[in-house]
Parts: sequence; C-alpha cells; structure tokens
Amino acid sequence: MSFTTFSGPVRSGTVRESVGRNCGLPILSQSYTALPAVIKATPTAQLLCTLPAGSKILRMQVEVTVAMTGATNCGLVVGTSATANKYFTTFNTGATVGMVAQATVDTAMQVAETNNVGTADVGVYGTFTAATADATAGNVVVTIVYIQRAPDGAQNPVNS
Repeated sequence: MSFTTFSGPVRSGTVRESVGRNCGLPILSQSYTALPAVIKATPTAQLLCTLPAGSKILRMQVEVTVAMTGATNCGLVVGTSATANKYFTTFNTGATVGMVAQATVDTAMQVAETNNVGTADVGVYGTFTAATADATAGNVVVTIVYIQRAPDGAQNPVNS
C-alpha cells in the first residue's frame, strides 16, 4: 500500500458547481507522538504538524498510549510558535492509558481561532508540561482532525 499526495483541497461529489452542488470536503488528520523526552516540568514547544492554509480544525484527539511515570499528568497547550495557546488552552491528559475525555478537550478549544488557520500554511505546536517531575515513561499522541479548504477559507467553488 502506498500514499498519494494531492496538491490542493479535495472535493467529493457529482455536482461541482451551480445551485445543486453536492461536493463536500474529506476529513483529514495528522498525528504526533510525544515521548518522555519532551514531557518535562520545563518544556519546549514541539512542532506537531503543519496545516495547509485555510484549514478548519474540527477537533483534537489526545491519547495516553503508554502509562506515564515520573509525572502525575501532562498539561497540554496547542498553538503556533507565536501564540502558545492559540488553538487549545491547557488541559491535563492524566497518567493512565486511555483517551482524554472529549469534553475536556472541547472546553479548552478556542473556536474562533480554529475556524480558519489563515492564508498561509501554519505550524501547529504543542507544549507538554509534566506535573510534579519530568516524565520517565509515557507517550501522549495528539491527532489534529481538520478539513482542508482553499487558502482564503472557502470550501465551495463560486457559482458560475
């Protein structure tokens, strides 16, 4: 099996233009695994992924895939290199294996910022702050789920 790369937003449907258009955009995702080396009491922001211009972040899925030791939990902030908490303010992952409750993630989501990442591709950064001490074991997987739109945020072609 191989991967295919597209050079722009993909639309799916049978009627691309006109009042009866029925094209939609596929949901895409990119994931990052934070290893213990980056889950620190004094962390450095990590590049999670780069999103295409115009993208709309739908949600963030966070999973602890290896139980954390050393730290009692991991506080996570997601933003850009310029604004640490642009997309998601701090919430705690916990230390046990499992998915972080979506309600916790939703509470931290900055909806006004996630609707359109802007007219240029944007690096999305995460800061993984260990509580009590640096993590000696544990993985946190962050998956950004988004739709790719045109660079200006448009998701449908103009009617002709």
